[in-house]
Amino acid sequence: MTATTQGLQLRTGSRILGNVVELLSSMRFAISLLTVICIASVIGTVVKQREPLNNYTNQFGPFWADVFGSASLFTVYSAWWFLLILAFLVLSTSLCIIRNTPKIFSDYKAFKENIREQSLKSFPNRAENALAEMPEAAAHRMGQTLLSSGWKVKLQSRSTPQGQGWMVAAKKGVANKIGYLAAHSAIVLVCIGGLLDGDLMVRAQMWFNGKTSYNGGGLIADVAPEHRLSPQNPTFRGNLLVTEGTSSGTAILAQSDGVLLQDLPFSVELKKFIVEYYDTGMPRLFASDIVIHDHETGEKKEARVEVNHPASHRGINIYQSSFDDGGSKVKLQAFPMGETVAPFEVSGVIGGTSALSNGSNKLTLEYTGLRVINVENFANEGAGAGTDVRTVDLRSSIESRLGAGHKTVTEKKLRNVGPSITYKLRDAAGQAVEFHNYMLPVELDGARMILLGTRESPAEPMRYLRIPVDDHDGIDGFVRLRSALADPAMRDEAVRRYAAGAVEPGKPELTQALVASAQRALGLFAGAEKAEVKADSVTPAPEIKGGLQAVSAFLEANVPEAERERASDVLVRILNGTLFELLQISRERAGQKPLERDDAAQQFMSRVVLSLSDSFYYPAPVTFQLKDFQHVQASVFQVARAPGQTIVYLGCLFLILGVFAMLYVRERRVWVWLSPQGDGASLASMALSSNRKTMESDQEFELLKTQLLKAQS
Repeated sequence: MTATTQGLQLRTGSRILGNVVELLSSMRFAISLLTVICIASVIGTVVKQREPLNNYTNQFGPFWADVFGSASLFTVYSAWWFLLILAFLVLSTSLCIIRNTPKIFSDYKAFKENIREQSLKSFPNRAENALAEMPEAAAHRMGQTLLSSGWKVKLQSRSTPQGQGWMVAAKKGVANKIGYLAAHSAIVLVCIGGLLDGDLMVRAQMWFNGKTSYNGGGLIADVAPEHRLSPQNPTFRGNLLVTEGTSSGTAILAQSDGVLLQDLPFSVELKKFIVEYYDTGMPRLFASDIVIHDHETGEKKEARVEVNHPASHRGINIYQSSFDDGGSKVKLQAFPMGETVAPFEVSGVIGGTSALSNGSNKLTLEYTGLRVINVENFANEGAGAGTDVRTVDLRSSIESRLGAGHKTVTEKKLRNVGPSITYKLRDAAGQAVEFHNYMLPVELDGARMILLGTRESPAEPMRYLRIPVDDHDGIDGFVRLRSALADPAMRDEAVRRYAAGAVEPGKPELTQALVASAQRALGLFAGAEKAEVKADSVTPAPEIKGGLQAVSAFLEANVPEAERERASDVLVRILNGTLFELLQISRERAGQKPLERDDAAQQFMSRVVLSLSDSFYYPAPVTFQLKDFQHVQASVFQVARAPGQTIVYLGCLFLILGVFAMLYVRERRVWVWLSPQGDGASLASMALSSNRKTMESDQEFELLKTQLLKAQS
């Protein structure tokens, strides 16, 4: 059988129908479909599927997000064109099987014993030898020898001018041809299973049964029937979220324009969600202890669902997909970020909201997430400082890239840094900023810091404000200093104390000059005095709210470049001194003893000055720290009725058998023509053919030549 790219030649009077059938059943059409499916699969792997539309808009822009969305590139595997390609591939491969099956079975059964003697001389593996026995006896001897070696043999007697000749035809490894059918059948089965387990059935109900997507809110029980699928739905795959101590029997099927609700024939009650961790804090095990309540029989069946170990009931598999918060109760402590706002507490539930008001400034606090475990990599704590080329070790650099295959260049130091809270502050216009704050201090670069994360878009990474903790391992010292910086009276008192301690008594002129400089430096840093910023006609002047940027802008605008470095050193020294006095005043008013003027205090002040400078650009008047919480777990299950799963498994079995047969089973055929030579002798002409030219074929031919022709190599 020879391979051809042509399709099935339909004997019909319609030329158009014949051409269509030939195209659909041709190899070139099937290969084209496979190529398109591979490209679509690459797109579906590279582009995250079923993400919120805002994520795609932020990633690709509004124009391309609409273009990609209209082409269903965000839901490739359920797109109508992808399902249509799968259907055409099933049709094309099926027609290809129909076209080639008769030829394959005909070739499978045939021994090709009618081959001519002259044709044997054209094979690469051929031999001749004279035998001292009659053709019939030699034919039966050879047949028995081949049969004992696993060959299938057929003997044929032919009349020749010299007398009665015999043809010995044998074959072995003809299962190679069955491998072709098995491999092609596997493609059909896998595609059919994919169509059955995909969105085809759900879409069919939306097209023909009037089902529509739901994009509203409210209780699940109040959703209208046109948005719900029957428990008898033959195939579906959706998500089921169950909170500890509750049960649910309705799965959510995400659609491009909303969701569909899939009613299940049972309810799943979550008794307990279990998470086990490694010593590093990385999760080791997710498991859910559940009770399945059958709606029809009232049966209660306990089960445990783990990753890769699903539970099953009524043909529906329940997989452990992920976990979520089930409505944890949190208590937050609000700290002002510069404004004179008294600290306060607020309580809420994850997924809920709280209204905040400060005069005309109204905000909505949205509790979006609670994480009790946060595992971070602290291997490159100082990576942000850059690389000093003077410290590059060539030998270490080379060895880090050599060695065992499992060696990684980047070292990982995983550490659990404790709970964190994620929330959003939404203004009256609906604009929201997301925050992610850790509950406990994190040790970074040898100092303990409180990390306050923020971002304005989900597509952006979190940016963290690092606040050094005080001597009580809390944020209160920074908050008091930040509030004192916003108080003009406390700033004046700090300037007075600094000048009194820095100037010897009896020098009022020097004291007055130092007070003026200190007031200017502290006022610029606090944002009370606006710094002039140089701008041109092209680039608008940036807004400077305060901090070190305000001091730098003042120096650039008022000090010549030649004297700028010396002036900045003096001004920063004055600023650090006044800020230290401001810190001491804030501690006195809080009833705490003053800090000692030692190295620890100096290091703390160096870090707190940077934090104060960055805090002017914190996008909220207050920050919220997690004070206490009551954690409630929820488990996210994937429930699936997949009748095509068995078909896919069968297709995979066929594919393994087919590939094994085509690659590892060699089809060989042997012919021996025995012609009479008189006086009880005969002349044997032998040839061997194989579908693959290998060394094993040559060795096998030499062995057969010795056994059948009694000829030495």
